[in-house]
Amino acid sequence: MSEGVSMVAGCWLKNKKTWEWHFTFFTMAETKGKFDFAIDRGGTFTDVFARLPDGCERVLKLLSRDPQNYKDAPTEGIRRILEEETGKAYPRDQPVDTSLIGWIRMGTTVATNALLEREGERTALLVTKGFKDLLHIGTQARPKLFDLEVAVPDVLYEEVIEVDERVVLRQDGCQLPRKDPERIVTGSTGDSLEVWKELDLEQVEKDLRGVLARGITSLAVLLLHSYTWSEHEKAVGSLARRLGFSQVSLSSEVMPMVRAVPRGYTVCADAYLTPKIHQYLKGFTSGFKDGLKDVDVLFMQSDGGLTPMEQFCGSRAILSGPAGGVVGYAITSYSQMEKKPVIGFDMGGTSTDVSRYAGQYEHVFEATTAGVTLQAPQLDINTVAAGGGSRLFFRSGMFVVGPESAGAHPGPACYRKGGPLTVTDANLALGRLIPSFFPKIFGPKENEPLSLEETTKHFRQLTEEINVFLSSNQSQMSMEAVAMGFIRVANEAMCRPIRALTQAKGHDTSQHVLACFGGAGGQHACAIARSLGMKTVFIHKYSGVLSAYGLALADVVEEVQEPCSLQYKPASFSELDQRVEQLSKRCHDTLRARGFTSGQITTEVFLHMRYEGTDCALMVTAAGYPSNARSCRAGDFRSAFTKRYLKEFGFTIPDRPIMVDDIRVRGCGQSGITSVYKAEMGHRQAKPITKCYFEGGYVDTSVYLWEELPCGHSIQGPAIIIDKNSTILVEPCCEARLTEGGDVCMTVGSDPHCALGTELNTVQLSIFSHRFMSIAEQMGRVLQRTSISTNIKERLDFSCAVFGQDGGLVSNAPHIPVHLGAMQETVQYQVFRKGVSGPVFFVASRGHHADIGGITPGSMPPHSTSLQQEGAVFTSFKLVTGGVFQEEAVTEALIAPAQYPGCSGTRNLHDNLSDLRAQVAANQRGSQLVGELIDSYGLAVVQAYMGYIQSNAELAVRDMLRDFARRRRQETGSLEVESEDFMDDGTPIRLRVQINEEEGSAVFDFTGTGTEVWGNCNAPRAITLSALIYCLRCMVGQDIPLNQGCLAPINVIIPPGSILQPSQNAAVVGGNVLTSQRVVDVIFKAFEVCAASQGCMNNISFGSEKIGYYETVAGGAGAGPGWNGRSGVHTHMTNTRITDPEILEKRYPVVLEQFSLRPGSGGAGKYCGGDGVIRKLLFRNKVVLSVLTERRSTRPYGLRGGDDGVAGLNHLHRAEGRVLNLGAKTSVSLDPGVRLCTSGGSGSYEWEPERQNDRRSYSVHKRLERNDNMRKQCRQISDAFKARTAQLS
Repeated sequence: MSEGVSMVAGCWLKNKKTWEWHFTFFTMAETKGKFDFAIDRGGTFTDVFARLPDGCERVLKLLSRDPQNYKDAPTEGIRRILEEETGKAYPRDQPVDTSLIGWIRMGTTVATNALLEREGERTALLVTKGFKDLLHIGTQARPKLFDLEVAVPDVLYEEVIEVDERVVLRQDGCQLPRKDPERIVTGSTGDSLEVWKELDLEQVEKDLRGVLARGITSLAVLLLHSYTWSEHEKAVGSLARRLGFSQVSLSSEVMPMVRAVPRGYTVCADAYLTPKIHQYLKGFTSGFKDGLKDVDVLFMQSDGGLTPMEQFCGSRAILSGPAGGVVGYAITSYSQMEKKPVIGFDMGGTSTDVSRYAGQYEHVFEATTAGVTLQAPQLDINTVAAGGGSRLFFRSGMFVVGPESAGAHPGPACYRKGGPLTVTDANLALGRLIPSFFPKIFGPKENEPLSLEETTKHFRQLTEEINVFLSSNQSQMSMEAVAMGFIRVANEAMCRPIRALTQAKGHDTSQHVLACFGGAGGQHACAIARSLGMKTVFIHKYSGVLSAYGLALADVVEEVQEPCSLQYKPASFSELDQRVEQLSKRCHDTLRARGFTSGQITTEVFLHMRYEGTDCALMVTAAGYPSNARSCRAGDFRSAFTKRYLKEFGFTIPDRPIMVDDIRVRGCGQSGITSVYKAEMGHRQAKPITKCYFEGGYVDTSVYLWEELPCGHSIQGPAIIIDKNSTILVEPCCEARLTEGGDVCMTVGSDPHCALGTELNTVQLSIFSHRFMSIAEQMGRVLQRTSISTNIKERLDFSCAVFGQDGGLVSNAPHIPVHLGAMQETVQYQVFRKGVSGPVFFVASRGHHADIGGITPGSMPPHSTSLQQEGAVFTSFKLVTGGVFQEEAVTEALIAPAQYPGCSGTRNLHDNLSDLRAQVAANQRGSQLVGELIDSYGLAVVQAYMGYIQSNAELAVRDMLRDFARRRRQETGSLEVESEDFMDDGTPIRLRVQINEEEGSAVFDFTGTGTEVWGNCNAPRAITLSALIYCLRCMVGQDIPLNQGCLAPINVIIPPGSILQPSQNAAVVGGNVLTSQRVVDVIFKAFEVCAASQGCMNNISFGSEKIGYYETVAGGAGAGPGWNGRSGVHTHMTNTRITDPEILEKRYPVVLEQFSLRPGSGGAGKYCGGDGVIRKLLFRNKVVLSVLTERRSTRPYGLRGGDDGVAGLNHLHRAEGRVLNLGAKTSVSLDPGVRLCTSGGSGSYEWEPERQNDRRSYSVHKRLERNDNMRKQCRQISDAFKARTAQLS
């Protein structure tokens, strides 16, 4: 076939029905008269799309694993099609003849599964000395806020080799009194670096030989600043390959981008997974003659582009499977004429993937999979743990879907293998799945149909439990209503990531098309589109195998990238143009070597840009912004950057220089086929009628076979369209039409409005819970997007929440726990001020401003004794009046601290004002979203469900307290617990808890706690309530909104004048970050939940007239019943991130010499406490250092006989060799060359074997014990809301 475009006509025979097909395809190699295959090897099924020699198409689906019948599913799929289409025998026990194969394209989950199951190659990590635990600590944030076990996937490496080498960036004005460096070198970014310690290859060789001797043959290499200067890494790589390592991955080659932690994760993933990929490829190619030598074999990468088999590697393979689906829907669903953006909705068995396409693929450059953050270009795919196999639960009055999944085995209840109820069962129970149209592959012998009987039996049992829970004055639910309720809750769960992908980025969700694919998505598409306001749903004819089809449509991609350190200004344009030209030539040369002509190759240039002094960089293309006299030749990147920055973040910073961190060129070889299908005109065959359940009850529903529908045919809902790979539900008030391409396009109509009353509806309770949580999450995303400071935008030190009419917390996003109770107290203070009329709801955001004045930079003074010394004070200040931001007034308030002796006003007014505007924007977004909810349901309904959600949290806490009281009474005969702990200055915090088992209530009495202190560890009452509400939420053990209802069963007694309720002008900065942690430890000690964690946030700040920096440092988490404490992680009341070592050294006058775990600092016991960390900073210039810490005298307690953890230390190492103990709290001026070393630990837990059944003792995932009690509990929700309403009125 000649280059260019060829038209081929063919046909596809299926069930004796002939369809006419027309194809247009581009190819880089002659494949006429041959078979071409595109294959998606998933975890459960392998999908095969084949283009036959005569132009016909064929699809095939088979199990990815069936060892009794074949070794490899893709090979088997190719063999079957070749055998069936040619009539020639292709024996399974012989290599497949490749003479008739043109090309093979594959996407695979081999890398993903190996990562999830931790079944990669044994790997060693070689890293700069002092950083052996860097990847264990990571960002130091824990993934689940209320998970005391802090379950985090293990690191990928088995051993660590520390290399005594060091390279640092040169800094103008560095005042270190040290000898000249051994070498001064220039990095690829143009930065100048000093080699402080040369590489000792003899010692490295000795260490590597030891690793090899222990059977480890895969090596990952991560040396600091190798993204710009890689000589040391390359020397290690050459040595390792010479010694016999089979896989050597260098971070400077895998992804040369600044930030050591994500680059380290990426290089480890590459070393860990690439050998597994090579192992799979070796097995795959061995199934063909000559190992597929003369066949063009390409693999899909995570970025949506194809790459030759020999270049397919672990770090680029994580999204290999899902990426094909994104390419598939992007090319088949997006209209270049209408340019209407598309949301991809891929609903599978265990999860649902959503993505967006608006004419360009949307990429991210850091994404987390299975606990590993990869720094590599990946399609922006969001995943939610809700799929066809998601399990269904009824917990404390709420319908809950997932995240647990039934998996393939045993699978849903209807699979006849003893599985639990799932979303698939709910669809079956409602008549939306028809067993007679499914193959008989279920049951123990895999020869039975889907079991409606098994599903019905399980649903009847669950319905009985739910109806027992419902009070006698509430209507009982039918089995169908219960199943429908779970479907609606699942739909709402799947809407949340779509809102995050659109609304949170400034896009109107309703202006998108929903492109649905995957086996389960068609049953939910109409309902989800309606919930999101979308009017169109598009389902491609190959929706069940769209990932495979997308592989056939994809382009071959070659990407090259290198770091940069240039300011985007005319003086830099010539260098930028030169480097872009060099990278573009590399892409062209590579693609031409693969057989593409110049006419088939396109390149796109990206610059990774950010404002100077910020950490938020955007990968920007100049598409649509042609070059001009004020830009580089590749395009007007300044205009492209500022416009996108404005869209993403809501503002620009005109007076800030723009920096270029990386240059990236993406070259595409156009090689995908495109096909246009035109069906015969005719009449549809007779269709059966089934009964399908919708909101109004059972409705006669027509059933159609997709293959029998002629083009242009319209179907009014309700209807079911069945394909061999999927089922589509056309809901009432919706219309489906078959396009000329054979695809289904549905128009989604408005659902007849069913008025919702203010009476409690358990299904709506779950839906409103999702909606309120989604609002708080979107507020948080707006705040992060529009803020400017490192504290908020990068460290994520902020919180957002929704509050009821009384100012009570309703729902919050999982941000910073210490903020939440305090936010409620603050809002309620505004609500109940004299002269304030009552709003109908509140939204609020809280952010940590790095400086608001006071006696030290950073506004975290260690020795403050009054509130005024800690910076600006706001009791009640109206920030926006009449829609106008009160900049002059708030500026005056922020500089007001300067009037006090020794104090300064804010040292960073620009960031203060920008972050305040971001908080206003977040609140505005929250107000708008709550307003939309009120428009949809009515004010009375929304306020009612705010109350019901609070009452539901109250019920969960009462359940927990009853359960604890029952066990406590059986063990000790007492319903009282108490505990005590001490601050470092000896101040006691005492707690006595009395529990009322019948009511499920408790009195938390802090009488005996020490008095207000002459210092700043005083904690306002709001902080104590924050700690208490956090502890209650953790002990509940299930996913409920953290809100005011948690405190409803609690009577809190705090003595006035104590450290937990100080006077109005007391210094409190330490109470927020230190005392709050001690209160948590005291509460958990009383309930024997877990041993003490580090009990501190380890606040470190330093600054000068020019710079200021603040961080909180991780420590150890306390052990608990059945788990060891996590080492090197933030615990309890904080969860902020820490600055990456390379960013820290690039922007501040410090060298990070060590950041590792402190071995043995966690207490010893049956379950050991987590180790603290050692963090050692070398200061290069004069600075003022402040440390605000705790547990430097008192040790973190062990529990049930477990050992205490080791107390922390703050050491100052002076240049002349003196080592000084700074104590827990101090502020000191430092000369260059001084080092700070901080560390900490946590307690252990001894757990008697006979108590092992109590591991989940704080979980309410249990059956309720007495029917009378359940009825009483449901009445409590309604009664509590009525009482609250009466109080307001």
